[in-house]
Amino acid sequence: MRRIAIIVAVLAVLGLGLFWATRPKPVPVVLKEVAEGKVEATLSNTRAGTVEACLRTKLSTIIGGRIEYLGVKEGDKVKKGQLLLKLWNDDQQANAALAQAQITLSAKRVDEACIAASNAEKEAVRQSELRAKGFVSTSKEEAARTDAEVRRAACNTAKADVAQAEAKFRATRVEQGRVALYAPFDGTVAKIVGELGEYSTPSPPGVPTPPAIDLIDDSCLYVKAPMDEVDAPKIQVNQAVRITLDALPGKILPGKVRRVAPYVSAVEKQARTVDIEVDFEQPEATGKLLVGYSADVEVILAGRDKVLRVPTAAIQEGGRVLVYNADSGKLEERRIKAGLANWEYTEVVEGVQAGERIVTSLDKEGIKAGAKVTPDEKTQTKAK
Repeated sequence: MRRIAIIVAVLAVLGLGLFWATRPKPVPVVLKEVAEGKVEATLSNTRAGTVEACLRTKLSTIIGGRIEYLGVKEGDKVKKGQLLLKLWNDDQQANAALAQAQITLSAKRVDEACIAASNAEKEAVRQSELRAKGFVSTSKEEAARTDAEVRRAACNTAKADVAQAEAKFRATRVEQGRVALYAPFDGTVAKIVGELGEYSTPSPPGVPTPPAIDLIDDSCLYVKAPMDEVDAPKIQVNQAVRITLDALPGKILPGKVRRVAPYVSAVEKQARTVDIEVDFEQPEATGKLLVGYSADVEVILAGRDKVLRVPTAAIQEGGRVLVYNADSGKLEERRIKAGLANWEYTEVVEGVQAGERIVTSLDKEGIKAGAKVTPDEKTQTKAK
């Protein structure tokens, strides 16, 4: 009997040891305490936005030709009305000189014709007085009057010739404008296509020809960002926005919506979007930004302070969360009623209480209701 008791005891110890060695081990999980904080309903752009200049123009000459004058280089600051580029136009200058000479010649003909007309009119008056006294015949008086009218008509014709010559000269000036580029505003030359002596080609509609000069005014900047077409109806002008740029990591810039595009952009193999334009609320605080920087915007639709909130990533399908029971070391499933939400936090109206801890590491294997878990203090410390 004693041997049997010893054998039973040994088997019991072995069984307990085997059970202890093969028992399910608690899964380490990352927990987040339910607490009060601020929750905002926000919308974010679907693709990266871009920093744009309020004024930007891509200049090309109306006609093609060889570049004869290039007065700027990339990066230069220019003033409104400054000559930037001019093509060879000796033929147009020659036509302009010819038109100017014609104006001078026509003006001299006006002097000649109008002086003759004035003298003829005086003679007609004199002949009329002589006829009244009976010294000349009626036919001679009429001939003098007719000659005066003809010469006055010639004077008027000469004046019309001057106007015609001046119009022709203005036309040559217009033609010269086709070969020159002037700055339409104060700005910076971003890019120049072409060198002195090269042939410059204009950019007709529908033909992807690069412009001769790309001019930007970087004193005024804004962000243009594409938003999902589903979110567009919720966005209004003057709504507050948070702007982040890859070039300024960790910096959040306040802004406001200034425009919502009145149409949907449909780009092949991309989601349909609506472009919005956002102004920097404090442009002096942004520092030096470059046109073309990538930017992200977060439109703030609404916000609430001091409400219970949980990480949005901790909410499963159907509005369920896993709450850690410290007494049993197991997870309990709760269904919550959510309020405002964004990608980071969700407001909880009911379902959990302040101080309770919920699981955020849902991607781990074995995480489900009833599972035995243990807080992963190391990971939790890093998360804080």
